[in-house]
Amino acid sequence: MHPDIHLALHHARAAELRDQASTPLTRAPKDTLRIRLGWTLVELGLRLATRPGTAAPAH
Repeated sequence: MHPDIHLALHHARAAELRDQASTPLTRAPKDTLRIRLGWTLVELGLRLATRPGTAAPAH
């Protein structure tokens, strides 16, 4: 590929990425609830996994 073409494509893609980064993300309320529920389940799982007495015995 010719260096000038490669550079032009790079600049075009960089401009697209800047435009995408500048637009704010909007989420539907159900997505926000789903995300919060997911993180709550992750936290609960981590608490259950790190309970005293639940660690695997050392070999």
